[in-house]
Amino acid sequence: MPDGHNTGARSLKLYNTLSREKEAFSPIDPANVRMYVCGPTVYDFAHIGNARPAIVFDVLFRLLRYLYGADHVTYVRNITDVDDKINARAAERGISIRELTEETARVYHEDIDALNVLRPTVEPRATEHIAEMIAMVEKLVENGHAYAADGHVLFDVPSMDDYGRLSRRSLDEMQAGARVEVAPYKKDAMDFVLWKPSADGEPGWDSPWGRGRPGWHLECSAMSWKHLGKEFDIHGGGIDLQFPHHENEIAQSRCCHGTDVMANYWLHNGFLQVEGEKMSKSLGNFITIHDLLKDWPGEVLRLNMLRTHYRQPIDWTAKGLTETAKILDGWYDAIGDAAPAAEPDAEVVAALSDDLNTPKAIAALHGLRAAAKGGEGAASLKASANLIGLLEETASDWTARTAAEPEVDASEIERLIEARRTARAGKDFAEADRIRDDLAASGIVLKDGPEGTTWEVRR
Repeated sequence: MPDGHNTGARSLKLYNTLSREKEAFSPIDPANVRMYVCGPTVYDFAHIGNARPAIVFDVLFRLLRYLYGADHVTYVRNITDVDDKINARAAERGISIRELTEETARVYHEDIDALNVLRPTVEPRATEHIAEMIAMVEKLVENGHAYAADGHVLFDVPSMDDYGRLSRRSLDEMQAGARVEVAPYKKDAMDFVLWKPSADGEPGWDSPWGRGRPGWHLECSAMSWKHLGKEFDIHGGGIDLQFPHHENEIAQSRCCHGTDVMANYWLHNGFLQVEGEKMSKSLGNFITIHDLLKDWPGEVLRLNMLRTHYRQPIDWTAKGLTETAKILDGWYDAIGDAAPAAEPDAEVVAALSDDLNTPKAIAALHGLRAAAKGGEGAASLKASANLIGLLEETASDWTARTAAEPEVDASEIERLIEARRTARAGKDFAEADRIRDDLAASGIVLKDGPEGTTWEVRR
C-alpha cells in the first residue's frame, strides 16, 4: 500500500481538459500513480514560457508524492532530440546534431534545477525509442489506421470516429490549427505524418518504409507507452500543445493499442505574455530562463510563476518579479534558519488539492508568515513552502546571495536604448535583441510603450 497521506489523496481534484470539468482524481493504481509531461525540444535555450509547465507539473509531482508516497509516483518528462529545428540550428552553428542536443539539454537541466524543479522519475530521449515508434507505426498500418505513401507513413484521421474529442474543434478549426500541409500523397487533408524519409545528412533510421525519422507526435506516444503503459493517469503540457500534438498522441496511442483512453486526466497550463505582449524575438521581449537567472534567484522566478493559477494566462513583468522578491525576503526573514516541520499546513495542502490552486496556497503561506513572527510557526511555514518548492535555503544563505545590487550607469543605458531604437528602425532586429539581452544580463529591464522605452533596475 502507498505510504503517503492517502486519506488526503481522496480529496484531490483536477480540471480535466478531456471532460472540461474539475474531477476527483482516482488513479488506475494508487501504488503506481503515473504522469507524462511533454518536455523540451533541445535546439535552443528554453524561454520563460517553457518554464511554466516545468514548474506547474513539478508542483503536481511534489503533491502526488506527498499524497501517495514518493515511491508510488512515476513521472515521465521526455526530451525531443530529433526534430527539423534541431537539424537547422546545428547546420546554422556548424556543429553536429549530437553536440547541439547534448549542450542544450545540459543547459536546460541547469536552468530548471535552479528553479527547484525536481528531476522526473524517467527522462527518455526520442532517439532512444525508435524501435518502439516503428512498432507502433506497423501496428497502426495493420489495424487500418495508417498507410504508406511516397516514402511516408500517415495516420488516417477519418478512420478514427471520435478524432478531435480533446480539443472539440470543428474540421475547419482543426485544419487551421494544424497548419495542414498540402501533399499529393495524402488521402485526407487532416492526415498527419507518422514516419518520413530522411535525406542525406539528416538523421535517419532503417525501417520497413525506408531510411527515415519519426513525426513529432509519434515520439510521445512511444515513450509514454514504453514507460507508463498503454493507459496511464495524467498527461500534461502547455495549452498550445492541446491541438494538434496531444490530439494526435491520443489518436496514435488509442488506435494502436485498441484502448478507450490514452490518459484519464489531461492538464494544460495557460499562455504566458511578457509585459502585456506575446513573447517574440521580433518584439525584443524574448526572455530565456538562462538570462533571467543571471539577475534573479530561481525561487523568485518560481514563486512569480505560481502567483497565477496554472490554467490562467500569465503576464510576466519586471514589476511582478520585484514584488515577488520582496515576498520571499519577508518569508525568509520570518523562518530564519528554522528546520521544516514534519508536516505542511493543512490549509496549504487543501488549496493545492483543489486543482493546484497555488494563489490560495500562497495566501495561506502569507498567513503562516504572520504567525511565524517571533519564532512561532516558522517550521510550519518552511515545510508548507517546501511542498511547492520554495524556502529551500536558510535565511542567512538567502540574504548573502541576494544582497548585491547591480551597478547602474544611466547615461550608458540611455545610449544603448537609442542604439536599439535605431536598430529597430532599420529592421536590424537581431542587433536590437542583442542590446536588450545584454542589458537584461546586467540587471536592466526595458519596457516599450506608446511614449517610448523606459527602464528599471532588477534586484
